[in-house]
Amino acid sequence: MKRSDYISWDEYFMGVALLAAKRSKDPSTQVGACIVDQRNIILSTGYNGFPYGCSDDEYPWAREGEETKYPFVVHSELNAILNSNGKSLTGAKLYVSLFPCNECAKAIIQSGIREIIYLSDKYAGTPENCASKRMLDSAGVVYRKLCTPTQKLELNFAVE
Repeated sequence: MKRSDYISWDEYFMGVALLAAKRSKDPSTQVGACIVDQRNIILSTGYNGFPYGCSDDEYPWAREGEETKYPFVVHSELNAILNSNGKSLTGAKLYVSLFPCNECAKAIIQSGIREIIYLSDKYAGTPENCASKRMLDSAGVVYRKLCTPTQKLELNFAVE
């Protein structure tokens, strides 16, 4: 008899996005993304961080003050799109731990991604979030919050 306690595709790909977020060196916000095609094949992953060649030690991680991270950080969604290395993303799904900002929404729409599955929408109602949803709605990109009974997935490197 086969196992019945396996995770769903949505849980699996969101798990990959959350694992990618663990690569972020941002001390306050770690966001991960995973892009999959219509056959549930992973096309790309990404997390929020500085562009290649920009040292994590030489750029600011601050959220407030004279110099912040915001002009420098590449968001997870854009990183995943750029990391796809030219693969077609037409019709793909994007799993992301935080609802995309308006700038990422533009890249998502332009890349051909047709569905977004997210965990958190903590900036709901902000002007940027409203702009993002307006553009996604206009372009026909579907988005939904991941609702799952699974609260935790555990990885164990001590496999026998």
